[in-house]
Amino acid sequence: QLQLVESGGGLVQPGGSLRLSCTASGFTFDNYGIAWFRQAPGKEREGVLCITSSGSDTNYADSVKGRFTISRDNAKNTVYLQMNSLKPEDTAVYYCAAQYASRWCLSGKYYGMDYWGKGTLVTVSS
Repeated sequence: QLQLVESGGGLVQPGGSLRLSCTASGFTFDNYGIAWFRQAPGKEREGVLCITSSGSDTNYADSVKGRFTISRDNAKNTVYLQMNSLKPEDTAVYYCAAQYASRWCLSGKYYGMDYWGKGTLVTVSS
């Protein structure tokens, strides 16, 4: 069964850290670039960062650059999102998504994703 499953969301105070995981099954994981999207209340979903299929390259939106880090372990079919220095404006449902190959990630083009997870909620609040 093909799926992406996010985990690790929760409530954290401003300035805190959280690590999300995205575990894949049902497809050849290391052929796919992976992105993290987020959708804040009342806003459109946006792509925030991605990693190429091999893990050698990443792409970050300016809003998270220097605070968030994406990594992957192809042996575990898992991508990680380490979030540091969290701000209230980071509150959102976070989704991981996969698209075949990696050129889309290198150019920061977060559309045409092949597979999606159901999301995990991150709330940054005191």
